[in-house]
Amino acid sequence: MALWPWIERKFNFDYPPTKFPDLLERLRGTPARLEARVAGLSRELLTRRPDQGWSIQQNVGHLIDLGFLPARRIEQILAGEAVLIAADMTNRATNEADHNAADMKQLLRTFRAERGRLVARLESLPQEAWGKSALHPRLQTPMRIVDIVCFDSEHDDYHLARIGALVRALSPGG
Repeated sequence: MALWPWIERKFNFDYPPTKFPDLLERLRGTPARLEARVAGLSRELLTRRPDQGWSIQQNVGHLIDLGFLPARRIEQILAGEAVLIAADMTNRATNEADHNAADMKQLLRTFRAERGRLVARLESLPQEAWGKSALHPRLQTPMRIVDIVCFDSEHDDYHLARIGALVRALSPGG
């Protein structure tokens, strides 16, 4: 399955701010979808790295590694900063972490807890904050809080799709 590389994706941030609750549900649901996707997979399958790409477990770890980013960006917008923090497109944190040595159940617990904190922060925002924005440095476009929720949901789905492709490619009978 050929995947559209994340770095090549462009986004049209044109949802009305009132789409926020719908998108928040998508973000909230990622831990359950992730847990269901990896349930019953062997440690060998979870940690296998095809062609030196990331393993399933490293994809999960990556979502944890980037968990700080949407929260930081939200705080930047609320503080009135003009430009958002840039993501490390080299993925240094994930590449240097030893996610394959970790226990998958612990990775999933960590992700669920971190995502719960993000969702709680988002739920605490007044509706008038949903449309506030700052410039996204890589995309060179304004990103509102509602767009952060959409963008991070898309990033979750990208890695869930990558995990699904790895399961199909690496499982017996593929």
